[in-house]
Amino acid sequence: MFDINAVNMAIKGDTKSFETLYDNLSLELYKYAYYILGNEHDAEDVVSETFIEAMKGIKNLKHPETFKSWMFKILSARVKRKISTYVRDKKNMDLDDASAMALGTEDFNTVENVMLQKALQEITPEERSILLLSTVQGYTTKEVAGMLELPQGTVSSKLHRTLKKLRKMME
Repeated sequence: MFDINAVNMAIKGDTKSFETLYDNLSLELYKYAYYILGNEHDAEDVVSETFIEAMKGIKNLKHPETFKSWMFKILSARVKRKISTYVRDKKNMDLDDASAMALGTEDFNTVENVMLQKALQEITPEERSILLLSTVQGYTTKEVAGMLELPQGTVSSKLHRTLKKLRKMME
């Protein structure tokens, strides 16, 4: 949970408070973006763009306690735009590229992690979003539903089906 005072101060234009919020949330946003996009550079870009957009619009945030989910909504929109550019430019990363990138990264050098990276690339972006927000970031299905603007029942069923699909892929 964020310090509501820091959010309130950021809403009033205090840049130091916004920097504190950035320090507290940037890694979490980056991890989410990286797992969805599978590309370090693009993940860094969308996180930067998210914070720029948030800094410009924070004065319009009505409920400071929703700051974190508001940030994930902005990030989610940026990630979707980036995926659209992949499709439009026909630059979709194939599974071999994802594997090579995973092998080149210290944190992803085990066979299981390479398999997981491949499996994550095979599911839809929406499935990845639901899965990562729920399992990696620890949000409830209700919170994920709010962030992605989907019905909670849809999030629950997609999460269940996605986990089942990943288990089969990992066998």
